[in-house]
Amino acid sequence: MNEHDERGTTMTGVDPGRLDDQQLMKELETIHRTRHDTLLYGSNDALRAHNDRMAQLEGEYLRRNPRRFVAAGRTRDGARERAATDNGAQGASREERTPVGKWGPGDSGAPR
Repeated sequence: MNEHDERGTTMTGVDPGRLDDQQLMKELETIHRTRHDTLLYGSNDALRAHNDRMAQLEGEYLRRNPRRFVAAGRTRDGARERAATDNGAQGASREERTPVGKWGPGDSGAPR
């Protein structure tokens, strides 16, 4: 379905603000799964539409989840720490790096 956003531009799909949380996650999973093929094989128009839709969906997710889990290793400080420990050491165990939520227990991203 095509709708228009507040700027009057056409967008494909349901307005992300109208999706419930489960639908939003399903849309995000789908668009991330199809990203690589769209980048490699899609037309410029398809890639532009994909970029726009992904930005809309991700923006809505971030709006709804301002306090989402942030893994310490996914920050600049965490990347620096990981680079320093990669000189032979393995760093945090898999359990310590696993996010809290549907993926299981793990660290909260808080400094130790």
